[in-house]
This record gives sequence, structure tokens and C-alpha cells, in this order.
Amino acid sequence: MNRVIIFANGDLPDLEKARALLHDDDFIIAADGGTRHALALGLTPNIIIGDMDSLPSTFNLQTFNGELLRFPADKNETDLELAIQHALTLNPEQVIILAALGGRLDQTLGNIALIISPIFIPHSSFLIRLDDGIEEVFFCDDHVQINGAAGDLVSLIPWQGEVTGVVTTNLKWHLQDETLYPHKTRGISNEMTGGTATVQIKSGLLLIVHQRIDKQGDSHF
Repeated sequence: MNRVIIFANGDLPDLEKARALLHDDDFIIAADGGTRHALALGLTPNIIIGDMDSLPSTFNLQTFNGELLRFPADKNETDLELAIQHALTLNPEQVIILAALGGRLDQTLGNIALIISPIFIPHSSFLIRLDDGIEEVFFCDDHVQINGAAGDLVSLIPWQGEVTGVVTTNLKWHLQDETLYPHKTRGISNEMTGGTATVQIKSGLLLIVHQRIDKQGDSHF
């Protein structure tokens, strides 16, 4: 299996930009209320996972032909965490989580932390990403390539401590064997100078936020 797409129950600010992320052969998992986003895009989830307390009121479970994995409301995991756990049992090459950003800050922070859970590593190899078509969020523990366009914003945020040996290419403010500190904003709002950029580090863990900018040069936020 190449890719699993998980729809969370957060914000999805632009359906068409989200649609552009999808492939015809994607395996679709909806984390409970994330079902609404799949339906809005004309998709039927292969699996719906969760306690089913936030499904769209117009959705009829009786006519759903996919797999339903129901959990009790009183549980230790969010519906999204359960969805990621199940997705990894399918051995995909990549997991992309849509609608996990924006809305409640606690949920957003929790969702970001989820994708570097020791439970998911080394299974994920950091190929679990949060994306909504406008922003993508992922981690780097060695090196990564960022695919976008000139003018896109890229922020490099040290996670859990300092990050050493940071080297970048195709970013406007080039970093060459630098250290980024969690209490400093040195890596915020860099800018891509071409269609791809790279980031390499020697130690630590780097949170990368890539914000796609429209042709007018405006942020979507």
C-alpha cells in the first residue's frame, strides 16, 4: 500500500487545495468526525474509526459499506491516535493526515506531538505528515526535502531541545552548520527560492512547517 489518507475532525480551510493532495489509489480512513471532510470531497472512507460521537448528522451508518471500528467514548486515545495506529498496521509508505491543524490549539498541539510518538517510530520513518493543502507539518531527524514553490514560507522549529548542524539549501536565509535553540526564533519564516528545498541536521529533532503561498504572494491566514 502506497499511501493512507486520514481525515481528522479539525479545520479544512480549502477543499480544492485538499483535493489536490489526493491520489486515486489512496486508502481512506476517517477518524470519527473527519468523515464530514471525506464526504465533502465526494469520498467514501474505507474505514471509520472512533467512538462515533461526532459523525455528520446526515450520515447513515446503516448504508455504509466500509469497515467500522467503534471504540468506547471513555478511552485514553483520541480518535486520530486510534486511526494512526490502525493505519500503520497496513504498512503504508506514507500517511498523510488532513484536517488536523487549526481550530482548538490543544488538539493541534496534540496532533503534532502524535506523529513523533515512540509507538510510531521506526514504523513511520517520519513519513507521517499533517497537511491541509495550505500548510504541511512534519519532522526531520536527519534530512528532508520540501516540495513547494518559490516564495513559500518554511519555519524550522527545534522540538524538545536544541538542534545542531542545521544546513539548508534553496532557502532565502541559508543556514550552514548552525544550531537552532528552542527559546529562539532564528528559524521562523524562511522563504523558498525554488520548487524544492532541503534541510539536514546532525542532532536533535526539527519541526518543519511549510506554508504554501498563493500566486498573489499572500498567506492564506
